[in-house]
Amino acid sequence: MLSRIAESLFWIGRYIERSDGTARILDVHLQLLLEDPWIDEDTACRSLLSVMGSAPAEEGDAVRREDVLARLAVDRANPSSIAYALTAARENARRAREIVSTELWETLNTTNARMPRRINNEKVHEFFQWVRERSALAVGVVDSSTSRDEAWQFFTLGRSIERADMTARMLATRSLTEVSGPSWTTILRSCGAYEAYLRTYRGMPSARNAAEFLLLDRLFPRSIVYSVQQAEDCMSAIDPRADRVGHSNTVLRALGRIRNDLEYSPISEILHELPEHMDGVQKVTREASEAIRQRFFPTQAEPSWIGEIS
Repeated sequence: MLSRIAESLFWIGRYIERSDGTARILDVHLQLLLEDPWIDEDTACRSLLSVMGSAPAEEGDAVRREDVLARLAVDRANPSSIAYALTAARENARRAREIVSTELWETLNTTNARMPRRINNEKVHEFFQWVRERSALAVGVVDSSTSRDEAWQFFTLGRSIERADMTARMLATRSLTEVSGPSWTTILRSCGAYEAYLRTYRGMPSARNAAEFLLLDRLFPRSIVYSVQQAEDCMSAIDPRADRVGHSNTVLRALGRIRNDLEYSPISEILHELPEHMDGVQKVTREASEAIRQRFFPTQAEPSWIGEIS
């Protein structure tokens, strides 16, 4: 497969997942600002922008809910925004049109065309629901109509890496405001994990069990460990190697570090240092993405989040 095509498929997967994850995070936190009058809006909004990798405003300027919505939802120039991700997914599909199915192209093209430039404050939740539905439709089209060849592997590799990153960002927001931040029940619901959690633990969410489920569960597709394992499987299928000692594949080494760090650390320790651990996950996903770029698409710079590199 041409590196140009592989790169486009990789980033289609990442951008679709990014739009979905950003919509989930914003839906939870903007709703929380409306419901809880005790939250300091400026502090919460600045923290949310920071978690999402978007450069905050100047210190003297108060950041409001409307500012976050404008920057992370409809700003087509901000790589952290939903609008940017949907446009970029469509453009990558156009570049790989000879490989991308007609159904996926039409889905991404229609989604991009219908992306609003402004959002009515009374219809914010409906907008985020629409983004999640369109993302699910695009993923469903790929999963149901694409042969499990290199095209599917690159698409799923990108989606899995982005999902691990977005779940880490979701969990990082738990520590924005310890007193009035989102509850574990809210975070589980925003990940689509609440009912799956209840079937697994058969009880109301506790911090330990909810964090364990979203971090370590090997059967739930949005957990970090599941996403990393799926990325490893895709990488092994794309570039099979039988090293006698260690791993010469730098991508597998980076992904393995995330999994080992989470699987072999006590859950109490991870909870105590949750922001640090989630920062570590995001850092290693960036390293894995950069290793993929150098190995398979060395000709172009990697699209990145604003503020991704410190």
